[in-house]
Amino acid sequence: MEGLVGRVTATWRRTVDVGWPVAVQQAVNTLMRTVDVLVVGLFSPAAVAAIGLGDLFSRVPFWLGKGFGSGAIALASQETGRGSDVNRDRAITQALVVGALAGVPLVAVGFLFGQELLGLLGADPEVARLGGYYLTIIFAVAPVRIVAMVAARALQGTGDTRTPMYVGVSATVLNVVLSLALGLGLWVAPTLGIVGVGLATAISRVLEAVLLVAAIASPRTAPSLSWSTNPTIARQLFAVSLPDIAGGLSGEVANVPFNAILLLFGTEVTAAYHIANRLYQQFTAPLFRAFRTVESIFVGQALGAGRPDEARFLAGAVCALSVLTLVVAGVLLFLGARPLSTLFTRDPTTIGYAASFVRTFAVSMAFIGVYFPLTGALRGAGDTRTPFYARLLGSYVFLLGTSYLLAVTLDFGLVGVFVGIVLSYLARAVVVGWVVVRGEWVSLAERLITERAEPGEGSPQRE
Repeated sequence: MEGLVGRVTATWRRTVDVGWPVAVQQAVNTLMRTVDVLVVGLFSPAAVAAIGLGDLFSRVPFWLGKGFGSGAIALASQETGRGSDVNRDRAITQALVVGALAGVPLVAVGFLFGQELLGLLGADPEVARLGGYYLTIIFAVAPVRIVAMVAARALQGTGDTRTPMYVGVSATVLNVVLSLALGLGLWVAPTLGIVGVGLATAISRVLEAVLLVAAIASPRTAPSLSWSTNPTIARQLFAVSLPDIAGGLSGEVANVPFNAILLLFGTEVTAAYHIANRLYQQFTAPLFRAFRTVESIFVGQALGAGRPDEARFLAGAVCALSVLTLVVAGVLLFLGARPLSTLFTRDPTTIGYAASFVRTFAVSMAFIGVYFPLTGALRGAGDTRTPFYARLLGSYVFLLGTSYLLAVTLDFGLVGVFVGIVLSYLARAVVVGWVVVRGEWVSLAERLITERAEPGEGSPQRE
């Protein structure tokens, strides 16, 4: 028993050591979006709703970046554990190129259909106009946004979580400064409102992508750029990435009718949800995303080194720390829901609704604490299909289906929406937890590693 406690304690210390740069990076990155909402909140609830609805579509490049980043971190962590620098560099380079190409069509979509996309949600003309301007700017830099995300996760897969932190924090600080200056017209800057907020995001994203790719190409980091037409690496990259992209995009598609449901209750309710979502993201996303990334690194490297039992242990130990941490964060979020909501708006009606949404997210923290780290463990093994199925179930059956049934059909109002949100996270946690316990992800990783092995290398040797 003492040996187990010591092993768990050592794992938790290692988790903190590897994870804190990820948490810092995520906290600062999330702060960028929080500042954006704070800035536009000074104008009107319509402006808050505009940037919130615009972000629904601007999440498309985010999920493309996250998806190809999942492929990069899975392959990079496994090859790092296996000691194959050549395959690691090839996988990273292919992920960067494919990610950049995937973002090109979004540039045209933003310029041609920015306002029309928001109009599809039922937003009023002013909200659609403001959100359209913002969306056009964000989509214009979609390729570099995707490249930055892939590069950051590729470095993390090698165990380097500090370089992405340094670059991400620097770019985000610039974003925050420019959002305040261009949004509010501080110093000598013009007052551009929501357009200024979009420009600030675009400039910082370009800087982040350039610095991260330069870091990979430099001798200061372990990986390097090495192009290869190896079809096995390309096929595995797509096999791991596409389910993650599909899961993310399907969740965003579900958010479109979900926001339409919120709009049935008024602009204030819609603004309140996005305020609450921003608070929940700001205070807890850095934690659960750090746990997810750490799980991907630990599990991927352990499987690459041929230690499946160690991979299973790490998955459980990191998940336990995640649940404990996020439950505490949820309690604090629940207690501070109303005063925190007042940071974003002075409208009393919006504040009341926002506090209720914040408490709903707080109640979901235990399930979030299970779902995200175990998703990271599966991703480290190359299994992104299970999180895809979990997200589909949570988004469509519960977030959308249960919310509509209870809130609209059965006329329970916003209470039905609150129940749908909580059940969506519970369902996701149950699905990924069940698959992790079954353990088939271990054999999947072994098969992927064996397929990528150069002639004579063989499969990973179990210890």
